[in-house]
Amino acid sequence: MMENQMFTGPDEAGEILFSVLIPAHNEEKYITKCLDSIAAASQNCPGQVEVIVILNRCTDMTEEIARSYNCVIVHDDRKNLSQIRNSGAAAARGEIIVTIDADSRMTANMLSEIEWHLSGGKYIGGGTTGRFERMSLGIVVSALALIVPMAIKYGAISVGIFWCRKSDFDAIGGFNEEMLMSEDADFAWRLKAHGKRSGKKYGTLTKAYMITSCRKFDKEGDWYLIKHPGMILAYLKGTDHRHADKAYYENHGR
Repeated sequence: MMENQMFTGPDEAGEILFSVLIPAHNEEKYITKCLDSIAAASQNCPGQVEVIVILNRCTDMTEEIARSYNCVIVHDDRKNLSQIRNSGAAAARGEIIVTIDADSRMTANMLSEIEWHLSGGKYIGGGTTGRFERMSLGIVVSALALIVPMAIKYGAISVGIFWCRKSDFDAIGGFNEEMLMSEDADFAWRLKAHGKRSGKKYGTLTKAYMITSCRKFDKEGDWYLIKHPGMILAYLKGTDHRHADKAYYENHGR
């Protein structure tokens, strides 16, 4: 475990730079690596980072792990990732909002890259490049089967880790709570449009990146999306309760 003094705790006052939001539904197997990666990225800005873990119907040790890292704890038991993330943002004190999933990790230069991109005034915010923790032909084909139609619908955007000023997050109303799936792509599309109106670009970090787990592929098989095109259609639609529960909101092997 990294030293947790780098995270600003729930009882501390004053302005801070970053609020990192992590939705968490029974994430005890993954969240430690996620928090360690944020702690490593926080070394460049000690005392300027709070981590907000939004607990969603957790029955495992997720809360205890989060508290051991001095995280801010928020509870939201709704089956809606947009609402869950927005609950975390409502509690955020940081000037900059950063989102990450509990089964992902950020590289150690992530926060410094975000600060650099936002300080220049050229970018409204953005996403980052991502890598799976392992690769296979099935994962590549499955990923492309989802990425290509999503790109046709939403344009050239990057998802995974989002970053923007809280003022701009609030200006576009945060995540769209009508969306049960693909709320990340919808958020990126609206953030990009918001930036365009003020002459700013949507940025994609390339020097910093996200590493994400393959747990869905580990459980369902690397060719899962190819064998289940209905899931791809559900991602494109964004409001399918049955597929959303299967993809996110039920325990699915955690």
